[in-house]
Amino acid sequence: MKFRLDKINNVSKARAGTLTTGHGTIKTPIFMPVGTAATVKGVHQQDLAQDVNPDIILANTYHLYLRPTTSILEHAGGIHAFMHWDRPILTDSGGYQVYSLADNRKISEEGVAFKSHIDGSKHFFTPESAIDIQRTIGADIIMAFDECTPYPCPYDYAKNSMYMTHRWLVRCQERFAETNPKYGYQQTLFPIVQGSVYSDLREQSAEFIANSNAPGNAIGGLSVGEPAEEMYAMVDAVCSLLPQNKPRYLMGVGTPINILENIALGVDMFDCVMPSRNARNGMLFTSEGTINIKNKKWENDFSPIDPNGVSFVDSAYSKAYLRHLFAANELLGKQLATLHNLSFYLWLVREARKHILAGDFESWKNTMVRQMDKRL
Repeated sequence: MKFRLDKINNVSKARAGTLTTGHGTIKTPIFMPVGTAATVKGVHQQDLAQDVNPDIILANTYHLYLRPTTSILEHAGGIHAFMHWDRPILTDSGGYQVYSLADNRKISEEGVAFKSHIDGSKHFFTPESAIDIQRTIGADIIMAFDECTPYPCPYDYAKNSMYMTHRWLVRCQERFAETNPKYGYQQTLFPIVQGSVYSDLREQSAEFIANSNAPGNAIGGLSVGEPAEEMYAMVDAVCSLLPQNKPRYLMGVGTPINILENIALGVDMFDCVMPSRNARNGMLFTSEGTINIKNKKWENDFSPIDPNGVSFVDSAYSKAYLRHLFAANELLGKQLATLHNLSFYLWLVREARKHILAGDFESWKNTMVRQMDKRL
């Protein structure tokens, strides 16, 4: 993997970069649609590639390990061949899923014992096995195994968890160094900054991660219920310490406004289930605010979802038609809404990149935040 910093905004810390992997080039800032189980829920790969056109998508180690299992992925030739996707993929190591399984897991220095959410079977993840599994899955960018702390989180727990995440990182890097990629292209390992919402812990973790000299770095443990202002404060502190010449990935964030504000703080990469999950419930993001397409007010509205034409859905279908599909419980409604929301997120980060390169990102961002904060 190679990363080139193309420009830093002259007012904020917003950056435009170019990241190159074995499966293609990624222009940052970038949003990664979430394809947890080797699919972006409800969307064909062909439609995803043509209509959303993401540079990279995300899949999840925990879910793929349980189903279809790593042996099937290996027999398929890795995740790209399995899901017929020839662009870059990033895998989350499973740390967040461990966090979400609070009632069905036990954390120790060695790793995490947990029960499958599918059938209750018992499993054990270690930093080493997380690397082995991700080698077999075959994503271009893979994540170190970490513990994602909850919010609120006692200081001592956050501190001890952070230190354990650092020790796990060393084990991940050692395992990564002694193993090889399986499918003829290189993989890149990102470590993860932790520390909850405590600035001294975040800074300590960022310094440790920076000193690990990885090709790229991630920020985890945010967007887990903390106020947005605390998220921004932690991201600002971390980005001031992470190396400028390497990509920064903020995990699991977030709303369109969250993304713009974090771009302004120096983040390059994002992922979140929000655009696809909200779409399936009829909540649509637009450049002028948020729409609940199921509301009766759209019944006779034949205008496009977004007047700026951020997706092919805007040029082909009206609000009235999409509302009809949801009222009739037609699957096409959820599919079109998902394609629209994902297209909007990609449009947003690509517009951000244009304005970073043009030098007027901050004023454009402030205008967009005001507009997108409206409920239509």
